[in-house]
Amino acid sequence: MKNYAVIRIKGKQYKVSEGEEVLVGLLNSDEPLVEVLLCVQGGKVNVGRPIVKNAKVVLKVVNEKEKGEKIHVMKYKAKSRYRKKIGFRALSSRLHVEKITV
Repeated sequence: MKNYAVIRIKGKQYKVSEGEEVLVGLLNSDEPLVEVLLCVQGGKVNVGRPIVKNAKVVLKVVNEKEKGEKIHVMKYKAKSRYRKKIGFRALSSRLHVEKITV
């Protein structure tokens, strides 16, 4: 059975397991504030209320600033020849999950 945890970083929740990379919103600091909400190890489930005590997820910053996919936004008004196209690429950070402990 695979060990995994549900963590909260900057108000968003992510399901992570050891050895994988996760893409989160842009971090301002080197060490992200991580809250462990749920932890599963060897079939044993630890649910926090709201945070699991003594649980820790060790993260390493792989890429501090990374641009995501481009989102195209189109504004259009009928019968008035108004068209406007806007592109947007959100900045994010890539983190590597090194270790999950309870």
